Amino acid sequence: MGAASTASESEIGVTGHDRSGARVSVRKPKALRDGSRFAVIAPASPGHKEPEERGVAELLRLGFSVEMRDSMAPQGYFAASTAERRAELLSALRDPQVEALISLRGGYGSNYLLDESLAAEIGAASPKCLIGFSDITSLEIFLWQKFGWTSIYGPMVAAGLDAGPGAAKGYDEASFRNAVTETDGAWSMNLQGNALSPGSAEGVLLGGCLTLVATTLGTPWELDTRGSILLLEDRGMKPWQVDRSLMHLQQAGKFKDIRGIVLGDFPDCAAPMEGSPTVLDVCERILKPLKVPIVFGAPVGHTVRPMLTVPLGVRARLSASGAGTLEILEGAVTP
Repeated sequence: MGAASTASESEIGVTGHDRSGARVSVRKPKALRDGSRFAVIAPASPGHKEPEERGVAELLRLGFSVEMRDSMAPQGYFAASTAERRAELLSALRDPQVEALISLRGGYGSNYLLDESLAAEIGAASPKCLIGFSDITSLEIFLWQKFGWTSIYGPMVAAGLDAGPGAAKGYDEASFRNAVTETDGAWSMNLQGNALSPGSAEGVLLGGCLTLVATTLGTPWELDTRGSILLLEDRGMKPWQVDRSLMHLQQAGKFKDIRGIVLGDFPDCAAPMEGSPTVLDVCERILKPLKVPIVFGAPVGHTVRPMLTVPLGVRARLSASGAGTLEILEGAVTP
């Protein structure tokens, strides 16, 4: 990284470490442009033909080209066998014609691909733009902790892009384009939430799906959250399950030395009975005592609103006032 970035790292804390504490240099993929070639991968669950076709059509509308996936037979709730999904990932990473990897959808199964042999096979390969959310959190954290690769927490082919820009269960086109093309940062997004704990702070954007962040604990790619603005979102959890995950992270020391928190809007997480604690109540009780800026209710990841795209592994400034603002201070991609 350049001198300016190094100075900023010194100011905001650790950006990349493996579990042994060794520093990992931040590495960024090339910025995408008109005609950049996407490979659709399915490291988790299988998709369906119609949403996949709509998502591919949207990538084409955006000006990109798309390499279609080879047909693979689903195995239960996995898109294919572990060996096939792993081979698909490695093939896309090694293909010189492919400039970006985007997941078909989330679901479950990316964790099956992650081990030291995968790290050895990726080795010193040049980073490529990886886009996805939900279960793809596991892969994004693995690549960050092992190699310092930045990634893009945003819509997938059959989970966001298929519904289109600005649509319910669709995606926000402006933040998507900025995340994959802007090399200098200096862009921002309205988080469309509510300031749970006011203030402003700078840090490195990390995190993703709450459940998947928690399941990195105890692995060789456990997420190092120090100096971060931590993104946490999920869906379909009871408030007490959100409580349990947040307490797990707190007891594991993952809220120590963080700079701020961006929380999703947690759809399908209503309290089971009237008058019982809500997810918002849980977050206020556990997170407000941290005394860092917090914004609750951003349309990130699992949301029924147009999904914001958030680059991970880059410096950002969180302003927890009103609806909240996230200013991206450096690009997740290079010229």
